[in-house]
Amino acid sequence: MKRLDGKVALISGTARGIGRATAVRFAREGALVVGGDLDHDGALDTMRLIAREGGTALVPVQLDVTEEASVRTWVSEAADAFGAIDILCANAGTVRFGPVATQPYTDFATTVRAELDSVWLSAQAAWPHLTAARGCILTIGSTAGISGSMTNQRSARSAAKGGVISLTRQLAAEGAPHGLRANCISPGLIDTEGSRTNLLAADHPMRSIGRHIPLGRCGTSDDVTNAAVFLASDEASYITGSHLVVDGGWSAVLPGHAP
Repeated sequence: MKRLDGKVALISGTARGIGRATAVRFAREGALVVGGDLDHDGALDTMRLIAREGGTALVPVQLDVTEEASVRTWVSEAADAFGAIDILCANAGTVRFGPVATQPYTDFATTVRAELDSVWLSAQAAWPHLTAARGCILTIGSTAGISGSMTNQRSARSAAKGGVISLTRQLAAEGAPHGLRANCISPGLIDTEGSRTNLLAADHPMRSIGRHIPLGRCGTSDDVTNAAVFLASDEASYITGSHLVVDGGWSAVLPGHAP
């Protein structure tokens, strides 16, 4: 039996990167996947990829996780299609980097809305279905939410992801009486299409950061989805309110030269 067999998984941000990898992996584990993304064509490509592997996936609407009406339509169509929602993976987000001294407030607000407000909107919309199913919520935080950075000017992302970590704990508290679990996964630097255009780009000061991570490399989407499958499965039935950091030891070890 597959680890997520028959579970309905609602996953945002499935057009690429960690969201796409999570959708494909959950489908391989037997989940009925409902994806969604502002990049609707990309989300449809992910759905087709799942179908080619013999899995089941639905992408009902173009999803804007910052708009309440869009999120509610997405959730409603998923519930109508499959009759339940067992898992919410609130992955989608958008970040705008910039120094605190000069970054426009609109960039800060856009990041917080996309990375933090979107999680709250998705959780609230799916809440009746998740509590009925005694399901689970997975949020995607970041090491940006637990530490500052000398090389990456990310005050907006740090504020938003710190909020996601705290919000997840509150969702766990309010969900517990209903048998609903909530856990947060915080990746470090993950090699994705998106990170290759900014943090891992040839002209970015963090491009060689992999050499300084204790395990000697940047993470992959599979590193994150391995954690997500575990936390979404019945193997984690006694885990809620947890914060799992997936960063190769980056945030746990002081900087310095390896022996």
